[in-house]
Amino acid sequence: KPTLRRLSHYLLAHYQKGTRPVQDWRTTTNVAIDLMVYAILSVDEKNQVLTTYIWYRQHWTDEFLRWDPAHFDNLTQISLPAESIWVPDILINEFVDVGKSPHLPYVYVGHRGEVQNLKPIQVMTACSLDIYNFPFDVQNCSLTFTSWLHHIRDINLSLWRQPEQVKFDRSVFMNQGEWELLYVLSRFQEFSVKSSDSYAEMKFYVVIRRRPLFYTVNLLLPSIFLMVMDIVGFYLPPNSGERVSFKITLLLGYSVFLIIVSDTLPATAVGTPLIGIYFVVCMALLVISLMETILIVCVVHKQDLQPHVPNWVKRLLLERATVLLCIQDRKKFSQSRTQSSDISRQVENNDSTAKLNHYGCEDPRECEMAGGARCAPAFTGQAEGSPLMHGVLREITAIRQFLEKREEFRDVAREWLQVGYVLDVLLFRAYLAAVLAYGITLGTLWSVWWDA
Repeated sequence: KPTLRRLSHYLLAHYQKGTRPVQDWRTTTNVAIDLMVYAILSVDEKNQVLTTYIWYRQHWTDEFLRWDPAHFDNLTQISLPAESIWVPDILINEFVDVGKSPHLPYVYVGHRGEVQNLKPIQVMTACSLDIYNFPFDVQNCSLTFTSWLHHIRDINLSLWRQPEQVKFDRSVFMNQGEWELLYVLSRFQEFSVKSSDSYAEMKFYVVIRRRPLFYTVNLLLPSIFLMVMDIVGFYLPPNSGERVSFKITLLLGYSVFLIIVSDTLPATAVGTPLIGIYFVVCMALLVISLMETILIVCVVHKQDLQPHVPNWVKRLLLERATVLLCIQDRKKFSQSRTQSSDISRQVENNDSTAKLNHYGCEDPRECEMAGGARCAPAFTGQAEGSPLMHGVLREITAIRQFLEKREEFRDVAREWLQVGYVLDVLLFRAYLAAVLAYGITLGTLWSVWWDA
């Protein structure tokens, strides 16, 4: 008769798998357990469920499964069906669903009664997932192994290997997914409910970190590029209508971008990730930028019959603000505009004065040198002898008044243009400071979280 069959019949012929395998009921069965993380299958933030694939090992001593190897051809180890012997009722407290774990029907038994139960398990456990730091988040999920029925006097738990060996063991971990395994912490503790008997618990804390490269490229960089383009849009001329359409296009593009990435962001019922707040604030900044642009366009496009710029606005923006903002070319810009207007006005005055001179002189300086007596007769004779000349002079006078009024309107428009220019620079620098402060704050937070 084969040795394996003979030994199996010897061990299981009178074995009672329904009772704890100890000679003395006072003896505690010590179960040593071990865990190695093989893969992180999924992290469901909405349902707060972590799915992992682990290699799990149990080791205990069965006092009724012992033999003398000399009687069985020096055979020291045999595999027996797990359904035929006593197996501890150790479960994971955080179980929420039965995973698709392969069924292994056998256990190894040594000649001194050592039983080794090795099996891979797909674990679907409840875990408190904190997504505030997404995509730079680190999750800490516990797996608590305990006997569901036996208290600590019957079944006690211990760690198969040293805690340091368990902590940094990544020998079987699949390291090419979204999540990176940092370490596995282990801790033993006793648990009791309302002064009842204590139960032994072995906790394993699986600490994993998300790899943020995918989300950085697909979420953060497009948003940053749109914000940079919004800042660059401030360099369009303030009196140009293209700036408004450019800002509206950016805002529309950012809205479409948020609709596209909405499915990518994790969602929970109790919190929102910081990156979601970041997108909302960026949208608000784009709206503020558009409002600022509309304000500047309204200032620089003052229509006719508008009043002059108030003196307090001139003192506040054209004098103090220019010094504060270090605008060097404002005076030069103002002087060039004033000189050009003076030259044009002088030319118009000279042309009209040559025609409207009441003394009939071609040059007003000649009238000043010669006196009024010399020129008056010439004009008097022409004016009295020609009624047509009166009509021509009236028309020319109306044209001159129209030109002077138009030049006045141009001066008012230039003043409002200067006010709009200075106000645009002031608001742009305030907006730029807000965007930089916001970006530096977020960058610092995410850097600290990633380094930690």
